[in-house]
Amino acid sequence: MGKKMTKISSRIKTFIEAQKVFFVGTAAAEGRINVSPKGTDSFRVIDENKIVWLNLTGSGNETAAHLLKNNRMTIMFCAFEGNPLILRLYGNASIYHPRDDEFQKYESLFPPNIGTRQIIEMEVDLVQTSCGFGVPLMDFKEERSTLTTWAEEKGKEGIEDYWKAKNTESLDGFETKILD
Repeated sequence: MGKKMTKISSRIKTFIEAQKVFFVGTAAAEGRINVSPKGTDSFRVIDENKIVWLNLTGSGNETAAHLLKNNRMTIMFCAFEGNPLILRLYGNASIYHPRDDEFQKYESLFPPNIGTRQIIEMEVDLVQTSCGFGVPLMDFKEERSTLTTWAEEKGKEGIEDYWKAKNTESLDGFETKILD
């Protein structure tokens, strides 16, 4: 059953690396709570208490806005294949844009993607597992190419125009600082 740990063990790291999707939860002190599904090759375990993930351009930018207000973040993985398991990583996160030195430090860990918006770094202070017995078994078919194709068709300038139109503030009107 469930366990609480203070570090990402090698067994947990192996589990993370095998997953095709993860979910990110953030919230400011007030307003809406956001839970975002993430996929593609966008998650890295840096060490037993640090992870980074690549945030691609999407229809909103809630995670960035929330982290600027309150840096708490939860990441959840579910085993949809193999042995049942739910894994949650809790901690405090920082958001880095292409203009930041930290972004440059981590960018090479990920495949190039014109839709790259930010890199999120999280200091993990709690690792929690639970049974996952209620999570359905599902077969992975393939990654969707839609987001990458969309970004490539827009090009760098088109992506920046999209950020201006759709990614500068959250649903609750909080700034994301994407264009600062």
